[in-house]
Amino acid sequence: MARFGKVLTAMVTPFRDDGSLDLGAAAVLARWLADNGSDGLVVAGTTGEAPTLTHDEQIELIGAVVSAVDVPVVAGAGSNDTAAAVELTERAAEAGAGGILSVAPYYNRPSQAGMARHFSAVAAATRLPVLIYDIPVRTGRKVDTATLLELAHGVANIAGIKDAAGDPAETAQLIAQAPDGFEVYSGDDSLTLPLLAVGAVGVIGVATHWTGAEHADMIAAFERGDVAAARRINAGLQPSFNYETGLAAPNPVPAKAMMRRIGLPVGHCRPPLDVEPDGLAAAAAAVLAGTRLGAQG
Repeated sequence: MARFGKVLTAMVTPFRDDGSLDLGAAAVLARWLADNGSDGLVVAGTTGEAPTLTHDEQIELIGAVVSAVDVPVVAGAGSNDTAAAVELTERAAEAGAGGILSVAPYYNRPSQAGMARHFSAVAAATRLPVLIYDIPVRTGRKVDTATLLELAHGVANIAGIKDAAGDPAETAQLIAQAPDGFEVYSGDDSLTLPLLAVGAVGVIGVATHWTGAEHADMIAAFERGDVAAARRINAGLQPSFNYETGLAAPNPVPAKAMMRRIGLPVGHCRPPLDVEPDGLAAAAAAVLAGTRLGAQG
């Protein structure tokens, strides 16, 4: 069994109409997700608009979600400033998080040695398991497999990775050489099935907001050896994957539109993600109609 479960949702952060953080709506959403296919939740990550949250807001959000659900809560606590990442990690642990998601330092593009020191400092700040978040399309720098292996073998509580690097063949190399218990989660919904094939344990997803049950079924089918069924489910998820992000409506803009369509009060994104393209609500309705949740009415 994966440490945090197999289907984790990178939860959107609800805001009120005035843009303020809505902790009550966050608790409602967290409970709804836990009741609709999510084994665990990731709070204050990219999908949670962490770049627009103050540190105090991040900690308040983590505490509210931890208090609302019984499933594991992994706290986004990353920064491109090592001292800030350490502080956030310590505060997230105090707020009750069950694990830490620490993104590779972005924008300043450190060396591999610098990233190794960064993640080692984060891990030293907590006893919680730490997942490294590797998403070079956003950070500008890949965490090399050699660096990940150095950390996995050398730092006891670096427990795994959220892999959004888009290279299943390289992930296979990582898994083949990583220690027992080091867990890889797909961080790219469209690559979850390929990553399962090379040894990933589950997904930290966005489309899981509305397709948690389908993802659970796909993973279960794959694990029992019914690859044909897993492929059928994955094929049915393609409209959701196509919908969830794009140049005109980057993640999490579509996810919030979908949650509003479902009837959950998540509000809109904070600037600069506060512009929604025409037709997004209609697209959400069309995608939802093709899911199990939509079929249930």
